Amino acid sequence: MLVYEKVREYIDKNGYKQKVIADKAGISPVTFNAIMNGKRTLYAEDLKAICIALDVSPELFIELK
Repeated sequence: MLVYEKVREYIDKNGYKQKVIADKAGISPVTFNAIMNGKRTLYAEDLKAICIALDVSPELFIELK
């Protein structure tokens, strides 16, 4: 499963609204939606902002080896 898919699944399972997370992360809702649908690359700085908005560690979504 790709990182953006893990993030999307987490958001869906926890009942968050994408617009709310996008606003908290400082990402436009259009861009956030494109990221969550795999139409735009999820860059590290975006992942960091999303994780801060969700109050979770990035390690929840990525494997560190």
